[in-house]
Amino acid sequence: MVSMDTIQIEITNACPRNCANCTRFVNHTPKPYMMDFETFKQAVDSMVGYPKMTGVMGGEPLLHPEFEKMCNYLHSKIPPRQTGLWTCLPPKKEHYRDVIVETFGNIFINDHTRDDIMHHPFLVSAEEIKDLDRWVKWIMIDSCWAQLSWSASINPHGAFFCEIAAALSMLLNRNVKDGWKVEPGWWIRTPKDFTGQMEKYCMLCGGAMPLKKRVSTSIKDEISPLMLKKIRNYSPKVKRGEYDVSECVLCQDDSPMATYKDPRYREAIAARYGLYTMENDLHFLTPFLSKSWKGGQKNDLEQSYSGEPASGEQKGECPAPCEH
Repeated sequence: MVSMDTIQIEITNACPRNCANCTRFVNHTPKPYMMDFETFKQAVDSMVGYPKMTGVMGGEPLLHPEFEKMCNYLHSKIPPRQTGLWTCLPPKKEHYRDVIVETFGNIFINDHTRDDIMHHPFLVSAEEIKDLDRWVKWIMIDSCWAQLSWSASINPHGAFFCEIAAALSMLLNRNVKDGWKVEPGWWIRTPKDFTGQMEKYCMLCGGAMPLKKRVSTSIKDEISPLMLKKIRNYSPKVKRGEYDVSECVLCQDDSPMATYKDPRYREAIAARYGLYTMENDLHFLTPFLSKSWKGGQKNDLEQSYSGEPASGEQKGECPAPCEH
């Protein structure tokens, strides 16, 4: 796992958003978890010596009531160059701007408000996909884009080779801590060590399968019948009817998933906290404080991206009927 550019510490699955096909299955668990501080310390201590990046992620990590305390501990153990924060920068958490800049040398911003951000249906299980032999599915799983492109992960159930497997553990085995023990050097593993977790979770995941993506702002998840049966008795999102039952058919959907990497989009979100970012030598974004920022006021960048008039401009009448 030392070849991965990041291993995530997932401190909560609470989130202010309700996106379709969320990779952390937000709103499917009856009560979001909040990682306790001792577990977080253990996770951070286990990552000391990891040569790449240690990420802090959710859900939305800024919703954790001990977020600042966690930042201070992380900063005492791992230098900012090797830490990252995944966040939507939610409203009313602007007071964290200083500790964010002090702690994290890398920030990954996405508030999922764009209507061209696509989410893959991870709750459509590979087991139920039609028209593929089982051995073909395993070949595809062996080169899964999500596991190759994303991260290993630590959550309250332990450490996992894949962040989706970690999320599935929290969703499906709510009272069973079935991850690896979180201890120094746990990440010195190779694919041959992943077998147990792969056999338990990869056939329950749709990540490696070519399936139709869904716009994240559409709210409804796509869920296969087997997965629906597993979670229907306790999932608040299912009980609200915020899902469609998948037909479990293959679809070569080439629509882009990473439009959230639009620099202007990210800078507009950062501007809410009086932050700006610059690309670093790792080709990630480093956050900085804007000295001219005044809390509660949108600056020109945020206003121009959102379609609102920048300072000094007048609001005109809508030139044609439109939906708001």
